[in-house]
Amino acid sequence: MLRRTFLSAAAAAGATMSTPMIARAAAAPFELMDHLKPREVKIARKYKYEPGQIVVTLQAFYLYHMQDERTAIRYGVAVGKEGLNFRGDATIDRKVEWPNWTPTKEMIERNPGYARWENGMPGGPNNPLGSRALYLYQNGKDTLFRIHGTNVPGSIGTPSSNGCIRMYNPHVEHLFNIVPLGTKVSVF
Repeated sequence: MLRRTFLSAAAAAGATMSTPMIARAAAAPFELMDHLKPREVKIARKYKYEPGQIVVTLQAFYLYHMQDERTAIRYGVAVGKEGLNFRGDATIDRKVEWPNWTPTKEMIERNPGYARWENGMPGGPNNPLGSRALYLYQNGKDTLFRIHGTNVPGSIGTPSSNGCIRMYNPHVEHLFNIVPLGTKVSVF
């Protein structure tokens, strides 16, 4: 065997052996930090929320789905960058699986790269709304704010969105399945 043949074969074998490790590393599932994972929590008596209501605390990066008057399931979320958040009360009047995304004029002004999607981006794994969206309305009018999934799960726990409330896709999928239209949402 020629030395050149041996070295070529060894290099090829080494590349083949490392490729599965690279593929496994790239396919490794994302995992949230423990404090951002869903957990049941007790709510202080001074707060008055209804069973089924959703409460979002922007500064703490949490969404609470009230189970009863004193117990909630708490989820970590991403919220809007400074000055872009929705605050107040709304209702979920629309729910969509794999929603389309159309940036607002204000979003395009802040990020001209969004202009390529001014007519909308179809739903799918590259869409910034993720796998599900819960549309927030006030008095029957779309606020243009959403509780939605994300294609950037590492943003959970940060102020990184254009104002919407982002959830890890598996978590928003669960919430989507159990929250009915008309659910009250309070964001502060």
